[in-house]
Amino acid sequence: MLNAADINFYLSVFRWLDLKDMMDLARLAHTKELKAGEIYIQPGSTSQKLAYIKTGLIRTYSLKENGDEVTLMLRWENQFVASFDSVILAKPSRFIYQALEATTLVEVDYHKAKHIIGQSPELSAASHTFLLHMLGDAMDRLEGFVLLSPEERYLKLVHEKPDINNRVPDKYLATLLGIAPGSLSRIRKRIALQHKR
Repeated sequence: MLNAADINFYLSVFRWLDLKDMMDLARLAHTKELKAGEIYIQPGSTSQKLAYIKTGLIRTYSLKENGDEVTLMLRWENQFVASFDSVILAKPSRFIYQALEATTLVEVDYHKAKHIIGQSPELSAASHTFLLHMLGDAMDRLEGFVLLSPEERYLKLVHEKPDINNRVPDKYLATLLGIAPGSLSRIRKRIALQHKR
């Protein structure tokens, strides 16, 4: 049974859905709490988890052969998170999805939801929109590496999430931007000097 907070949540996030579709979606969804450092999706997982982040921060990363971690993506409050590999390609996840801080998710098994999604034009449209956003995010990141300098990528990230520096260790931010931690320090110093002028 949904409480008042749950109802308000679904009404705010899925406001375009009619009541029946919203209730069908709510029946499939559940809240999941992750502790800081907890792994949400392991590499090799075929689970088609799709989650909305109510609070917290999820980092997607890969381990190189030498053991170095490379951050590929950060997702935070009011964003969706899912394994591109599992949800879009129906393949095992290549990456690790980890909570960087205590995180509360509203999670749906996309595989189980497909039947209900297929019966509702609104849910089907929402599903397509979500998948297009996943692809759009990937393209945006790719374009950023091709068209923007590391400093421009950093400024874009800080514009999107102003408190990101206080929530994510520098080593993770640096690999997300494709630079060394020392380069990140130099970028910040250069920006600070420009603001003093």
